[in-house]
Amino acid sequence: MADPAATAELIELIDRLEELLVRSALSELEVQAGDTTLVLRSTAAMAVDPLGQRHSQAESEGTPETSASGAAVSDHERLMTPTTGLRTIVAPLTGLFYTSPAPGAAAYLKLDGQVNAGQVIGLIEAMKLFNEIKSDVTGTVRRIAVEDGALVKAKQTLIEVEPS
Repeated sequence: MADPAATAELIELIDRLEELLVRSALSELEVQAGDTTLVLRSTAAMAVDPLGQRHSQAESEGTPETSASGAAVSDHERLMTPTTGLRTIVAPLTGLFYTSPAPGAAAYLKLDGQVNAGQVIGLIEAMKLFNEIKSDVTGTVRRIAVEDGALVKAKQTLIEVEPS
């Protein structure tokens, strides 16, 4: 397991770099230290094809998504727009995501399993504190977007639920 102090420093660095990316006109930021490379991309710079493969905006076909009024759709609106009928549950904070309450324990969720509003879907460890992440929708889990033990950023998709 990684050194907690080093993990906290890495999370702080990622947060600072994210702020830099958001405040700038950049669509991508790449930092290399030794044999470690970190690439941050704005969500506008990413598009997902139907097979789930990621491409840069330059590689994507077509124009940016627009609303009925012709205005560009924001990332927040895209999460809330039921183009697929799925509801996205996102990480409220940056940290390590865990799919079960303890190592070796059963996962909180299963793909195609049921989830209820208010049900714990995972834990995010930040600053040595474990934060329960709860669903705000009842339905069927259609996608689990994060692996157990993975570092997640605030507003990153954790699961997608088909409301019932």
